[in-house]
Amino acid sequence: MAVRTRSPAPAPPAADAVSYDDLYARWERGNWRATEIDLTRDRVDWEQRLTPEQRRSALWLYALFFHGEDSVTDNLSPYIDAAPREEQKYFLATQQADEARHSVFFKRFLHEVVGRGDGSVAGVLAATRAELTWGHRQVFARLDRMAGELRRDHSPRMLAAAVTLYHVVVEASLAQPGQHMIEDYLERYDVLPGFREGMRHVSLDEQRHIGFGVKLLSELYREAPEEIAEAIVGVVREVLPWTVAVAKPPDWNRSYTECFGFTLEDLGEAGAASLEQRLRAIGLPVLDLPRFPMPMDIPPRERALRGQKLLRANLIGPGDGPVRKDPEAVAILFDTLARQADPRPVPPGTTIAWAFDDAAPWHLVLDPAGSRALPGPAPGADLTLHSAFADWADVAAGRTDAPALMLRRRLRPRGSLRVLWALPRIMS
Repeated sequence: MAVRTRSPAPAPPAADAVSYDDLYARWERGNWRATEIDLTRDRVDWEQRLTPEQRRSALWLYALFFHGEDSVTDNLSPYIDAAPREEQKYFLATQQADEARHSVFFKRFLHEVVGRGDGSVAGVLAATRAELTWGHRQVFARLDRMAGELRRDHSPRMLAAAVTLYHVVVEASLAQPGQHMIEDYLERYDVLPGFREGMRHVSLDEQRHIGFGVKLLSELYREAPEEIAEAIVGVVREVLPWTVAVAKPPDWNRSYTECFGFTLEDLGEAGAASLEQRLRAIGLPVLDLPRFPMPMDIPPRERALRGQKLLRANLIGPGDGPVRKDPEAVAILFDTLARQADPRPVPPGTTIAWAFDDAAPWHLVLDPAGSRALPGPAPGADLTLHSAFADWADVAAGRTDAPALMLRRRLRPRGSLRVLWALPRIMS
């Protein structure tokens, strides 16, 4: 007689290994004073040991961090209000103190060492605002809006979306990889000891914050898996085109990072790996997430390169250059559209085709089991969109909207009105 065995129960999320009390206790043990860090040697190193290229790049990188820290400090209070448990509120209160301390630390360095601003937070922010990238502005403008949404809506779904943006995207996939690479270079070259000391403290603080966010998301996900997964994936899908552009240096000048010993590809790989690690720690099935915009079955570096290729071709981003019809980038664009398309508003098998005036055609077959983007025409398509390739690229990147192009006859739909009306929901 055959013996039936049970499948092993899934392992508990990594976030279960830490408690809110432990996270709070770590904060008490790790307290430090941003105002007491000695920057005396940093001033000497800045002038005598860093090259002009390194000083230019350091100003750019550290200004990105400073403005980010100021934004998260301002936006944390609605998270405290929305947290359902007192232990969570207490930890978030410590986090807000941390973020203010980080802002003071970066402000001191940028004023006392670099010589920017009048010494006030507002003055140094104003003096370094020109260093911000388009991607940075987009991400933190979204954080501003998210804080407002959370003030009005304390639901678990909204809280999950807000924590995903703050703790998983901003802290884990953007800030922490950059912090580690900067720390590594400064340690190897033994420069800026005060800044290194502060960055070590900042990194330890961020580890606690990220651990808190992952734990809270894992608990919310356990209570309502489908709803919370949709909230988490929705945020990643929305902000991914902006996060790719956060560290885009002026004129794609690679020396902005390479003078400190790391490449844009290294930074992107670390960010993609960190995002995946946190999603797994939450308990999400990263290989089987509906409408996730990235292929999670390829290495993190390849995922990062996909985003960079889209950005270089101006298929995402601010559109500050001509759209390039690079075949590989175009294929990535349509694959991404297929991955994040919502097939639910239309019958399975519905086909949308793009007949470009100046580029090869593509089409999309919608299927709840997995939509597919394919090169070439689709003669029996339910809906065909006629346009110049650059016009559709602007729609896909969110730089313009389809109705405006339709009014100007630059986007000409042919076929099912039902599918046309559903298009905004399919492509949302």
